[in-house]
Formats: sequence, structure tokens, C-alpha cells
Amino acid sequence: MKPKLQVALDLINLERAIRIGRDAVKGGVDLLEIGTPLIKSEGMKAIREIKENFPGMELVADMKTMDVGGVEVEMAAKAGAHIVCILGSADDETIKEGVKAARNYDVKILADMIRVSNLKKRTEELCLLGVDYIGVHVGIDAQMRGEDPLDVLKKIVEVSSVPVAVAGGITSEIASELVQSGADIIIVGGAIIKARDVVSATSDMKKAIHEGLSMESQVSQKFGPEKVREALSKVSTANISDAMHREPCMQGIQQLTCTGAKVVGRAYTVRTMDGDWAKPVEAIEKAEKGDVIVVDAGGGTTAIWGELASWSCKTKGVEGIVIDGAVRDVDEIREFGFPVFAKHRASNAGDPKGYGGTMHEIKCGEKRVRPGDWIVGDDSGVMVIPKEEVVQIANRALDIMEREGRIREEIKEGRTLSVVMELEKWEMKE
Repeated sequence: MKPKLQVALDLINLERAIRIGRDAVKGGVDLLEIGTPLIKSEGMKAIREIKENFPGMELVADMKTMDVGGVEVEMAAKAGAHIVCILGSADDETIKEGVKAARNYDVKILADMIRVSNLKKRTEELCLLGVDYIGVHVGIDAQMRGEDPLDVLKKIVEVSSVPVAVAGGITSEIASELVQSGADIIIVGGAIIKARDVVSATSDMKKAIHEGLSMESQVSQKFGPEKVREALSKVSTANISDAMHREPCMQGIQQLTCTGAKVVGRAYTVRTMDGDWAKPVEAIEKAEKGDVIVVDAGGGTTAIWGELASWSCKTKGVEGIVIDGAVRDVDEIREFGFPVFAKHRASNAGDPKGYGGTMHEIKCGEKRVRPGDWIVGDDSGVMVIPKEEVVQIANRALDIMEREGRIREEIKEGRTLSVVMELEKWEMKE
């Protein structure tokens, strides 16, 4: 039996889900999933309307049922679902009730193994309880940390007596490997619903899983720690702010020398006094290639940086400098293209007295910066990403960028942003 392709419509707007679903069907999808966000947003109406819009298409309702299995399976079945998802971690009685309801309404049950600890044992139990599919699932939040569904799949296929579906950040580059490892259904969300061209993204995914190919995806795979710089280089500071729950950028710090340039690197921190340029210049020798020097000069208005220091950085391979203070020689620095972000411009410099120090926690633009935190700067501002969270935030920022790309394509079709996002519907109600 050929593996099937399932597209997860993990959106909150039903009209957008239907529009994307139409393109996915044109691309050859086998199953359409009414995703959990859509079910929570629209209720059983989402299943009914997708059933009406896609007659003959096999529909999956991702209910993520944890209790009252019989009731929720019955609801989804009556609305038009053919497969209903129950959490594998649910109580056995919940599973049993769901299976009984499924038999009454001639639908099937998929047990979603998200966050199940003892995978092999629970898989065997669920098969005995009568579920029709086991679903390997690395959730979106876990994907942002770089978790891989292939590791989970290999454990489950060893013991499952029913077909296995797999979901979790799957792209057309890796889908064939999952099929080769035993997956019967490939569940794809973002790689299709965020694609600029949903039809071709679906078609490519289908070809990848049927022909065992690795095909270039329109969206990014999730990045691990070794590719943080690459991931952050793809996104804007606006994307990063959104990924950090609208975290503000450094206050009062602006790009002064390289309009359009982007800076990405680990922070090499410096603390100094207004006008004292000794420690910032000494930091050039100590910083690593690819670092960003970040200087706390207390917001001072006497320059602690200039052309010669910038040349030294450029020669050394330092990515850029961020100064809570003043810089001079802006025109000269701009000519050879070294990125400087600072609070003030000034003509006058101070003297190299040597106050302060390097590689301590500092404040820059009202933001806490520690050695090794990640700095991203562009024309919109400078963002600080805590080093412990950088993988997750980088992946979330990529996800946001790609979702905005999909919305951009819908706007180009002639719809306004407020219509695409259904803003009036989603305004907060007092």
C-alpha cells in the first residue's frame, strides 16, 4: 500500500483553511485534517463546512480528546469526520469509549502519542484497546527545540500492529526517510500551509513520499544548535520580537553606518565610562570571529568608538558593534561598510583611561546582555536573545516569517490584511 499524505489545516480562520485546503487537494493530498486550533476556534462547524466543501475527501478531526471519549468521537463523526484523534495518554476507559463510539458511527480512531513517556508499552496497549492508527507526534513547541519525529517513529513501528502516522515539522527533504522507516501516513502542516505555492508544495511532498526522493521544500526545516546563526540570518528583528511575545528591541539604539545590513552573532560584552575607549578597543583583540561587541557606556555622548576601531573589527572578522553611547567618524565607517549601532553620534572622543571591564553582564539600550547571548541587529533595531532559548526562538521566528509569507501571497490575490486575518471577528470583546 502506498503511503498517504495528510495535510493538517492548523489555522484558526475557517475561510483561510478552506482556501488552502482547495489548493492542497489540487496538489494531490489524500486526507485533510481539521487541526486542533481550527476545531477550538470554530467548533464542529469547521468539520461540517470542510465536509461540505470537500465531498468525497477523507477527513481527520484532530480533537486531542483526553476525556469523555465517546461523546467527542460521536460529535466529530456526526459532523462528518472519518478519523478522530484521541490522545494516547488518555485513560484506558476514555480510549475504550472512543473506540465503541467509532464502531457505532463507522469511523476510525487515531491515538496521538504526543508526550507519551513509555512509547512501546503504550503502543501495545492501545493496539489491544482497538485503535485503528498510532500517531507519532512531535508537537510544535517541541519542534522549536529541535526534537525529531524519526526517533519516536523507530520505537513505535517495532511494536505497532496497526498503521502508523507521523507528524512533527516534516518537510519534503525528510519525508521519504520517514516512509522508509515505516510510516504509513505522512502528516504535514507548516511545510504546506505556509508555502507560497500550496499546490506545488503538496505535489512535491506527494512525489517525495511515493518515489523516495528528497525534494527542496518551500519552508525551512527546524534548526538545531549547530545552525543557529544560519536560522537567525534568515529572519528580521521584527520576526524575533514576535517570537519572544512582542519583546521590545534595545531602546534608543539605531543603525548608523550600514543601512540594510544585518548583524548576527554572540555578544562580547564591554563596560566602560563615557568617553573612555580603552576597554572597547581592547575587546577587539579578545573577541572571536563572528562575535558582536556590545558596549555599555552609560548612554554617554562622548565618542568611545570610531573609524580605526571599526577597521580593526572588520579585519578581525567581528560582525558589528552595539554601543549604549556615542560613535564618531560615521561617514568614514559607512564608506567601508562596518555595521555600527549606537545611541549617539559625536565628533569628540575621550581618552583611553581603562575603566570598566569585559565579559560581564551589562545593560545596553535598557536590555540585559550577558556574554554569549545572541545579538541580531537590522534597520528596525537590535534584539537580545538569551543563549539558553536561542534554538527555540530562532525556530519560532522562522515559523512566523514563513506564516507571514503565506499571508503575503493571499494579499497579492487581492484581499486586504484585515480580511485575510478576519480582524473584526477576532477583536477582544469587553
